[in-house]
Amino acid sequence: MSSLQLTNSLSRKKEVFKPINPKKVSLYACGPTVYDNPHVGNARSLVVFDVLFRVLKTIYGPNVNYVRNITDVDDKIIEASKRNKKDINEITSDVTKVFHENCKSLNCLKPTVEPKATEHIKEMIEMSSSLISKGFAYENKGHVYFSVNSFKNYGKLSNKNLEELKAGSRVEVSDLKKNPMDFVLWKPSDNDDPGWDSPWGRGRPGWHLECSVMSEKYLGKNFDIHGGGLDLIFPHHENEIAQSCSNNSSDSFANYWVHNGFVTFNKEKMSKSLGNIITISQAVKKYSGEVVRLALLSAHYSQPLDWNDELLQNQKNTIDKWYNLYEETKDEDILDISETLLDDLNTPGFIAKIHELYNNANNGDKKSKSLFNNACKLIGLFNTSKEKWENIKKSNIKVSEDYILKKITERTKAKKDKNFTLADQIRKDLLDKGILIEDQKDKTVWKLK
Repeated sequence: MSSLQLTNSLSRKKEVFKPINPKKVSLYACGPTVYDNPHVGNARSLVVFDVLFRVLKTIYGPNVNYVRNITDVDDKIIEASKRNKKDINEITSDVTKVFHENCKSLNCLKPTVEPKATEHIKEMIEMSSSLISKGFAYENKGHVYFSVNSFKNYGKLSNKNLEELKAGSRVEVSDLKKNPMDFVLWKPSDNDDPGWDSPWGRGRPGWHLECSVMSEKYLGKNFDIHGGGLDLIFPHHENEIAQSCSNNSSDSFANYWVHNGFVTFNKEKMSKSLGNIITISQAVKKYSGEVVRLALLSAHYSQPLDWNDELLQNQKNTIDKWYNLYEETKDEDILDISETLLDDLNTPGFIAKIHELYNNANNGDKKSKSLFNNACKLIGLFNTSKEKWENIKKSNIKVSEDYILKKITERTKAKKDKNFTLADQIRKDLLDKGILIEDQKDKTVWKLK
């Protein structure tokens, strides 16, 4: 069996994965900030690290500890509360519920632990106090800042020096900082905002601090893999490394850093400012969770993925075809056919292998059929029965059977009248609606595409 290899953002090269302890493999992925419903850009990270979790479990069995946090205290949440005139707890509760529904529809396994930031305030205050006492942080008017000049390796993950980071930074500007790049560990809260008592007055934690505290609590001071979207490399992950390594007097935090690429929409970056956000709920409602999942895995995780109707329709056609060979199978060790997946989670290569197995199985190879089914399950597909999938297909058809039969009658008349242009157009219109018609000896029949 080949070894798992991952591209490590820290070294900027592909490395063989060697866990600190094979009996306790550790993975941390940054979860959602629950201020608005997650979109397909968020879904990519969710699905990528779910596949990594599945692969690790296949190799190391139950000895994998996967932590994915929920950020439920943040400036974005406070802004959303004021903008929508809703209680903060209502917003975080509602969005967290939608997030969990999205996870289920995308067939993502539950993480081992899913800690919430608000449940770890005590530990965040303790880490901030510790960093001050060790000379890595300072307090000014109720704010606690980390001093980036105190950490010699700052910028190593993003491969930039302080001057380069300063030039392109989106770091909060404040006269209270000693250095413009210093970042907040703790900040004061207004009376109406969420806040907790601390040595520096009532306040709340900074975002970067939250992940450092929760990852250390559940995985230790040094763990195997830390993951997230490409946009988190700086400043979020850079700052996590700085504060954790400084507090723990260590050179390492996570040994492997894995980052997924962006999702674009018709070649433009998906963003709220452009108004081209597609929520996971919207995508799943239109195409189903398995189609969305396969689409998210159709490009290598480190590369950009363009989201468009052609991509989704192609994945839908693939899933519809694959379900023809669905069968209940025993979970078998299929890593012997998974070299492509072990090679830096090469999902496009693995999907090509699944197509090959499908073709072999279609030609009567029983072994290929079993491997085909297990390969689909390994990447989180085939999470329902063949019968249920047919019902899902039917539920997505937006036309009635009466309409279909009416169109078939119109097409039969058009052919009789030798109006073949109209007959072809009717066939095409039905195909666009997910209906495939076939001419038999004495009649025309239809089925779902």
